[in-house]
Amino acid sequence: MLAKRKMQSKELAEKIGITTANLSILKTGKAKGIRFDTLEAICEALNCQPGDILEYTKE
Repeated sequence: MLAKRKMQSKELAEKIGITTANLSILKTGKAKGIRFDTLEAICEALNCQPGDILEYTKE
């Protein structure tokens, strides 16, 4: 979604108020969870739905 919106990670991190390191953890799938308010902020900034950026994978 970042590429589709022509936005860099740093810009998104600044818009939603998290560090680029935390955004990187989310992007790589290494986060154990995500707060709903963070998910909402990401979706608002990228003008998308949660299903556009989340993927379920069985471990």
